[in-house]
This record gives sequence, C-alpha cells and structure tokens, in this order.
Amino acid sequence: MGNKDAWLAQVDEPVLEPDRPMVDPHHHLWTFERAGVYLIDDLWADTESGHKIEQTVFIQCGAEPRKHGPEELRPVGETEFVVGQAAKAAQGPAGAARIKGIVAFADLTLGAPVDEVLHAHEEAGRGLFRGIRNGAAWDDTGSVKTPFPQGTPGIYGDAKFREGFARLAAFGLSYDAWNYHPQIPELTDLARAFPQTPIVLDHFGGVLGIGDYADKRDQIFAQWKKDIAELATCPNVVAKLGGLAMPINGFGWHERDRPATSDEFVAAQSPYYLHAIECFGPERCMFESNFPVDKQSLSYKTLWNAFKKIAAPFSDGEKDDLFRGTASRVYRLEQVG
Repeated sequence: MGNKDAWLAQVDEPVLEPDRPMVDPHHHLWTFERAGVYLIDDLWADTESGHKIEQTVFIQCGAEPRKHGPEELRPVGETEFVVGQAAKAAQGPAGAARIKGIVAFADLTLGAPVDEVLHAHEEAGRGLFRGIRNGAAWDDTGSVKTPFPQGTPGIYGDAKFREGFARLAAFGLSYDAWNYHPQIPELTDLARAFPQTPIVLDHFGGVLGIGDYADKRDQIFAQWKKDIAELATCPNVVAKLGGLAMPINGFGWHERDRPATSDEFVAAQSPYYLHAIECFGPERCMFESNFPVDKQSLSYKTLWNAFKKIAAPFSDGEKDDLFRGTASRVYRLEQVG
C-alpha cells in the first residue's frame, strides 16, 4: 500500500461536527510486507485528524498468527497481537481512541470442535473478544484480483461451516460477513437459518466494480438494491456503512493525481448509503472506516466528513445511532459520556 501521506494531504478539509462522539467499528492493524506497517500509532495519526473517535473495533485481517502449534489455533496469535496494541492504546494520551473490541478469525468449517478455538480467543482477548469473521468473499468469474485471500465458494451453505457457525450463539458472539455482492442472497439464507446469531454485513456486501464487473455499475446497483432490501428483512442483520473506497469497488480514486474530496465521495456513493439506511434503519447501521484499506483513496478526515454530509438529513438520535450507538450495542462497548 505504501506511504501515501503526501498524496492524501493534497485534500485538506475543515472537520465537520468535531464535537460529535463516534466509534469506528472497523479498522485493521498489521505488519504485512505487501501493505506496510499499520499499528496503534498509525491509527492514532488518522483518528486524531479532528474527528472525535473515542473507541474502535479491530477486525480480523490475518495479522500476526502464531508461528507454532496446531493450525486451527494459530489465528489466536492475531488476538494476542491486538490485545497488546489495545493495552498500549489504554495508556495513551487523553482523547486518543481506545481499542474496545476484537473480531477474530476461526475456521468455522471445523464444525463443533471450533469451540476450542473460540475458548482460546476468549482467554487471549482479555475481555475484548466480540466475534468472528471467516472471510467468504468469492468471485466466480476469476477476474477480481486482490492481494487478500479469497474465500470458499458456497461456504455459507456448507454443512460443516453451519455446524461451526451454530456455536457462535452459544458463546454470545457476533459474525462479521465479508463477501462479494453476488453472495448476498446466500448470506440472507444463512441469516434466516440462524436468527439468534447477530450478523454484521461488512462493506455493503462487497460491491464489485473491476474485472468482469467493470462498466456495469447501474446494472449491479439495481440488483444490489433488491438483495439488500431482502437481507434487511432479517432482524438479526446489521449493516456497516463503509468500505466502498477499495480498488475492487471500481471508483478508481487510488489511481488519480489527487485523492477524492468528501463532496466527490458523497456524489458517487451516497445512493448506497441512503438505500442501506432506508432498508435497515439507522438503529441497524454503523459508519465504518475500513482503514487503512480505504486510505488508498482518501484520508480519514475526508472520509468521516463525507459520512457526516450523508447523515445531515437525519435527526440527532439517528445520527448518534449511525456514528456510535449501533456499533456500541452490537459489539457491546462501554458507553462513553
């Protein structure tokens, strides 16, 4: 991903509503060679851009697995790594964002024996472990190239996966769903089969805009709207609003001489946000940064300015849900202030 700070600094907007308390429920931390280092100090450099980010939730990305021991337990190393970063955050300066939740990885295709992995995450998480993300993003065309691992086709319907998924409710855990937009109906079927398990739809369901999906935005958007409306009929599903500025979404901002402004972002993407909010309601939606992945297209300050512009027509109570209330309830965070 590289260092893009100078490129991002070309767009410097005043912060809107700087006193609004917020939760960022979706960010990563890592030391990947392919993507550079992004640790708590790097997160703070973004969250201290003027927006009042009080708490965050770390989301699984395959960082720092254990190098030894049983294969199924190696992802617990990521939880151990983030707990260390969270401890550093807790000792940070007043006003700096605190990591208050961890969504980890467990191979749910292990079936019922995944209990051992969930217990290990609980022990390692020191009170921060909140849920599981078992990436399912799969492209049937083979034309979507990404540096991140692909999922398994049809995983949401796999019997062993569902056996493992059933264990989440028993542990009081949520499930973050990362898939591509053609898989949304499969997620809807999963949600209906497990109505007691909270499911968080990541990144609008992964709307693709590259490869075989390029130049089909209107066609894809029309079908996406129908699929999102159907998914929203499942009361156990909530939606994360963000993660649409990745290269795979096809907006191409990462290739420009200048990054996107908040007005450009709103003009291009507000129809996705407003449709999701209309379907799910603000009480089942939460804005997310997906940093540092979306940092390829625009800065943290610009991104949250765009969110605030999209949310402008809503009431103060609805804004509070969108910016912190829903995330706090879903991830069981302590209310601040």
